[in-house]
Amino acid sequence: MRRISIREIVQGGLLTALSLLIPLVFGSFLVLRLPPFTATVASHVPTMISMTISPAVAFMVAAGSAIGFLITSDPVVAMRASMHIIFALVGAKMYQKGISFPKVLLATLPLHAITEALVVIPFGFTLQKAGVVVGIGTALHHGLDSLITLAIFGLIGSYLARSKSTNRR
Repeated sequence: MRRISIREIVQGGLLTALSLLIPLVFGSFLVLRLPPFTATVASHVPTMISMTISPAVAFMVAAGSAIGFLITSDPVVAMRASMHIIFALVGAKMYQKGISFPKVLLATLPLHAITEALVVIPFGFTLQKAGVVVGIGTALHHGLDSLITLAIFGLIGSYLARSKSTNRR
């Protein structure tokens, strides 16, 4: 297992701060509510970008996002947010293996939707509400945030690639 670099810690810290700010500061007007489902637009963006840095950074940012939603939301939303850790780790491993970022985002969509649908069942959601409302809602939300992420990644991707090549020297 390789050690995490200082640069990765800093990048992860900045993305974690952003993943906390989205629900804490912007959550009130970026939230789409379709009870019992909620979606905070752009909340997955820091986690998705972190997948291009390393699995450790992806874990850090996804956990930070879950903490942000635990502070601002009910336990159901916080548990759904904790499922970001799973898709972020899988996506980071895929990206490490050389799979293109758009393909990683597309491949992690069903995993993200299924884990969020399953985690709400113990909270009294029926299979229909969990699968249709949460599962499909999460898939649509993942897709929208993937598009936002790809636009941002197009702008900062060369910086991240440059910083990775600098780390290897």
